[in-house]
Amino acid sequence: MSLGRCPPNRQQARSAGHLRHPPRCEDGLPLVRLPAGVRPADDDRQPLQPLVPTWLLEGDAGRAGQGRLERRGQRHRRHLRQGPPHRPGRKRGPKAQDIGPSRGGQTTKIHALVDVVGRPAVLLLTPGNTSDVKTAPDVLAEAPGRIRRLIADKGYDANWLRKDLRERNTTPVIPGTRARKRKIRLDKKRYRERWRMEATFCRLKDFRRIATRYDKLARNFASALALAAIIAFWC
Repeated sequence: MSLGRCPPNRQQARSAGHLRHPPRCEDGLPLVRLPAGVRPADDDRQPLQPLVPTWLLEGDAGRAGQGRLERRGQRHRRHLRQGPPHRPGRKRGPKAQDIGPSRGGQTTKIHALVDVVGRPAVLLLTPGNTSDVKTAPDVLAEAPGRIRRLIADKGYDANWLRKDLRERNTTPVIPGTRARKRKIRLDKKRYRERWRMEATFCRLKDFRRIATRYDKLARNFASALALAAIIAFWC
C-alpha cells in the first residue's frame, strides 16, 4: 500500500496547476498541492489598525477572581468618551419633567393664580400626583402684588394655610371638608366667583397643545402654556 505517492511516470504526465480537482493517486488518496508562489509580507498592503485603544486591551488579561474595575490601568466605561463622567445623582426621568401618575395615567398638573377678571398671573407645573395644598405656598410666593381674598376649593382646606393667609392680611374663602369636626364659616357670595378659575382653564384647554401635553421637557410645555395665556387673556 502506498502512502500518498504516485508512480513517477504518472506524476510527470499530470500537472497539478491545470487540473480543476486536486490530483489523486491510484489508491484515491489526495495529494498535497504546493502553493504557486509566496507573496512577500510588504506587498503594497496597509497594516491592520486596532479597533480599540491599546490601553483597553492591556488590562483584559487579569488574574483569576479579579474584577475588571480592580485591575490597574483599566478605565471605567463612563470615561471612554471625552468630557467629564456622568453624575450619578443628576436629575433625569419623568419626575424631573413634572410628570407623575394620576387617575388618568402619567399627567402634569397646572396650578394657576388668577385676578378678579380671570386673567392668570401665576402658572406653575407639578407632577400629577402632587397635592394642591402643598403647592399653595410656591404659587403664593410668585404673586405680583397683595392678595385681599383667596378663593379656592376644598383641596386647599388646611389650618396652616389659613393661618398663613391671615398673617398676610388675606381673607381665605375656602370651604371646609366633611372631615372637619368644627364647621368653617364660608362667604358663599364670594365663593361664587370661583367660576372664573374654571373658565380660565377651559379657555386654556382650547389650545390642543395645552389640553394634551406633547412636549417632553417641562420648560417647553411651560413656555407653550405662558404663550397661550398671553394670547388668550393679555392680547
